[in-house]
Amino acid sequence: MGYTINGEEKEVDADGYLLEPDFSDEAVQVIAAAEGLVLNDDHWTIINYMRDKYRDDGHTPNFRNFMKDMAELMPAADSKLMYDLFPKDGPAKQAVKVAGLPKPFGKGGY
Repeated sequence: MGYTINGEEKEVDADGYLLEPDFSDEAVQVIAAAEGLVLNDDHWTIINYMRDKYRDDGHTPNFRNFMKDMAELMPAADSKLMYDLFPKDGPAKQAVKVAGLPKPFGKGGY
């Protein structure tokens, strides 16, 4: 199973993460729909953050570092809000998938 994004079939791994990053808004919309998410501004803040971290660092942050950064970007945000926004696998995983990025591998693997 893959995603059709801008008329092109994109390959995914067994968990549905893109094998190659796609930074288009179309990718976000297609993957979010497949995940059953209706996106709002908070989703986009997190998606853009994940994309920026991936571009800058070559990977996405673990949950602890993500929450530290979110305290600055979204001061009222807490872990409950993050899991409400990305309920399936939490923000450290589901937000990365929806952002069109490859599967994150943190300490101990995911």
